[in-house]
Amino acid sequence: MTMPSSVAPSTMIRDIESLSELEEVLRLEKEVWDLADVDVTPLTLAIALRAAGGICLGAFDRGELVGFASAFPSREQGRAGFHSHMLAVRAGSRERGLGFRLKMAQRERALALGVKEMTWTFDPLRSKNAHLNFSKLGVISDTYKADFYGNQSSSPLFRNHTDRLWVRWHMADSRVEERLYGKETGALAFDSLSHLEPLVRFNGNARPALADVPTALSRQRVAIEIPGDIERVEIEDKARAREWRLATRQAFTQAFEAGFIVKDFCRSIRGQQGPGAYLLERAEE
Repeated sequence: MTMPSSVAPSTMIRDIESLSELEEVLRLEKEVWDLADVDVTPLTLAIALRAAGGICLGAFDRGELVGFASAFPSREQGRAGFHSHMLAVRAGSRERGLGFRLKMAQRERALALGVKEMTWTFDPLRSKNAHLNFSKLGVISDTYKADFYGNQSSSPLFRNHTDRLWVRWHMADSRVEERLYGKETGALAFDSLSHLEPLVRFNGNARPALADVPTALSRQRVAIEIPGDIERVEIEDKARAREWRLATRQAFTQAFEAGFIVKDFCRSIRGQQGPGAYLLERAEE
């Protein structure tokens, strides 16, 4: 099997090995999320998590830390696993496949320990993260957490609530293997979406419009559309960004309560690159 061509082979991914490197990780955390000191992970906690079996990986470019991923042992729904709490890449090193490489390295470490499941959370309005998580890594989700981190944070990334999808990565499944090693699913997702009336869709002025919920949820598959660049919307039109948050919160919550699971994400809808859509399928009995 070969790795996808979008990765950055010149950057080394390895374990964080020293206290000074762990301090670099925390400085990068502060930089990427633009955090006040009070919101940065305490050094003592980071040390303890690593010593207690956590996975802390760094991406180094010519010796400089440009990204990291950290995970700690977890027990969720009675199953032992890892929870990947943070992944960050410095702005100047993005679009080089480092996020994917860091996730692959986490997977390698976890599988070597006999752990086959990893969880994490992400903001469902951020389309690049959705593409990485569902299209490339093959996660699934059936849990929506409104204001997971509360609403008190110094990070501008938390300006529009802290709602999160809780995703599960079944790292040893054949479906995940197919995604990791390049099986293209975009065409299949696009074909499925073209036959669906979205639960949330763009209306004529780029605002969200809710479909008839009972009708939409009576089908085997549903879709939820999101903006292609919510960060720009949050800066330019806070009210519209809030509309998207509340509309998608309602849609995901109601779909999950009706027994749907998020299986895929497509960055192109109705022939247009940019706005994306989640594909949800009714869970098998």
